[in-house]
Amino acid sequence: MMLSEATQARFAKEVAKFPAEQKQSAVMACLSIVQQEQGWVSAEAETAIAAYLGMPAIAVHEVTTFYNMYNQQPVGKYKLNVCTNLPCQLRNGQAALEHLCETLGVEDGGTTADGLFTVAKCECLGACADAPVMLVNDRQMLSTMSHAKLDEMLALIRADEGKAA
Repeated sequence: MMLSEATQARFAKEVAKFPAEQKQSAVMACLSIVQQEQGWVSAEAETAIAAYLGMPAIAVHEVTTFYNMYNQQPVGKYKLNVCTNLPCQLRNGQAALEHLCETLGVEDGGTTADGLFTVAKCECLGACADAPVMLVNDRQMLSTMSHAKLDEMLALIRADEGKAA
């Protein structure tokens, strides 16, 4: 995989934030840039990032696999992560995940046939008081997600996308 000039320019801005001998510190930012541009981080992208930062490809892969915010395979336009850790579990987090999966006709980790939604459980999102919580596209936190609120969210997204349920 070749990095475009635009991507390299974005990488350079991130690398410049660190001393020259510590440019590997920009690995997370570089992974985020690739994911923003491509929707996921491929093995080829990891290798390109490693070459750019002068570090072993396995070190980049270790970062990609450690954090669940990096998609290691293509995902839907809307990535819906539902917390199923204990506090959310006690307030129906697993039920929320199962409801989404059943409603969308996918298994945990699956993507709808139209490529619109990917649903997956995730680790703690740090909003236990608002359980059950979910994160949309690694950016927007939604709280106290009852089945009715989940259905409403799906309907709003589908309406915005011009797709019927």
